[in-house]
Amino acid sequence: MKDQTVKKGNGLADARSLTFSAIVMALYVVIMFFTQSFAFGQYQVRIATSLYALAAINPVLIIPLGAANFLSNTIMGGLGPMDMMGGFVVGILTAAGCRHARKGHLLLVALPIMVIPTLVVPLWLSPLISVPYGILAVSIGVGQVIPGIVGVMLVKYLEGPLSDRWLSER
Repeated sequence: MKDQTVKKGNGLADARSLTFSAIVMALYVVIMFFTQSFAFGQYQVRIATSLYALAAINPVLIIPLGAANFLSNTIMGGLGPMDMMGGFVVGILTAAGCRHARKGHLLLVALPIMVIPTLVVPLWLSPLISVPYGILAVSIGVGQVIPGIVGVMLVKYLEGPLSDRWLSER
């Protein structure tokens, strides 16, 4: 008879995942704080958005990155609950998109960073700030090019050190 016992989670791996997630969330918020002068401007160059690419390396970051966006929009955004919740959802979608894109070529990791916020954020931001959807989408899209490129570089250089294996080592 095969052993049908359920394997319990590795406490060390769980602690590593939690710590890793907390560090990335804090880094996201700190980067947003120091770049808010242009992260909330006409072209919204959000360097912190490049951190979504880290989910391509380790999926444990998908929800925490959405939460980090929620926190930064809460602390610095000032546009209310719709922007906070929208940022949370876009963060999760973008991070999950990066994870999925990494199954293909490394350069594909940039696409979710450049496309998802560009198309989804204007859905609620346009009525909140009274700017037409198309104009806002172009503005956000231009600002997402740099984070997309930086995200690919992050994955390229951190894929080994931050892999799933590192977090699950015993």
